Amino acid sequence: MTFRLYVTIGLAVALIGALWALADGSAGAGPVVQGTAEPKGVAVAMPQAATSLPSVQLHATAASNPCAQAPVQQALASGGDDAVVAAFGGGAAFRAAVAAGSAPCIDLSDPNRDWVVVNKARPLNPLAFAPTSFGDPALSVDGAGSLRSDAAHALDQLSAAADAAGVGTIALASGYRSYDTQVQTYSGQIATYGQAQGDALSARPGHSEHQTGLAADVVSCAGGCGSIDSFGGTAAGAWVAENGWQYGFIVRYVAGQTPVTGYDPEPWHLRYVGVPLATAYHDGGFVTLEQFFGLAAAPAYLG
Repeated sequence: MTFRLYVTIGLAVALIGALWALADGSAGAGPVVQGTAEPKGVAVAMPQAATSLPSVQLHATAASNPCAQAPVQQALASGGDDAVVAAFGGGAAFRAAVAAGSAPCIDLSDPNRDWVVVNKARPLNPLAFAPTSFGDPALSVDGAGSLRSDAAHALDQLSAAADAAGVGTIALASGYRSYDTQVQTYSGQIATYGQAQGDALSARPGHSEHQTGLAADVVSCAGGCGSIDSFGGTAAGAWVAENGWQYGFIVRYVAGQTPVTGYDPEPWHLRYVGVPLATAYHDGGFVTLEQFFGLAAAPAYLG
């Protein structure tokens, strides 16, 4: 009898305590952890669970077309390549627009333009193209030929600057080659070295940069002119590789890029692209025109 009374009184005490806690508002507070700063009996509001996510608003922005701008159209009409590049905002902006495909007015196949790209996958159009203006550099070896007039003038400036830098003058060893001349050059290489090696050394007719008048094979003339094969190991060769961009030239076929260009390294083969584009090429750390303009590699002929 005594035991039952004890239990009944204990249950009553517990019930009263629970009711008191509910009235005090502490029932939903959960257990109080000793040592925390939370005062006993204060309810902690729990964050509400998200029942929906905000809708995502997508806004499509049309790619900019510099070709629609009046300054670009005017520069294209005037025919000045440097002026066209300037109208785009400079060499870097021109390159970015072309590589992104947002400059439909720029044709990388136009052989009359500084930015033309000729390789094993991109023949000249027309195949027997010839420049309309020619100039003879001040220094050239016998049989070197000419260059396009602006490229010839730039080569004179390059040679004078190299001489002033103490590495000697630079002379043209081979410039413009007609389609017919390239037939002979290419055939000779194939006959001497075989098809595979000949294709790595010389371009098929209609696929040669020399036919544009913008390519110059050069030699060092410090104490007498050497050969093109020795140019890369001369002080002039090192100077041109470092400074040629200032006069509008890039070294077109550099070591390690044969899988892209399709040609063995030719430190003597300079390609004129104009100062604005050569500057962007140098500053951007580019090593091939294919990379510069976002074009596919051209290690072999398509047919």
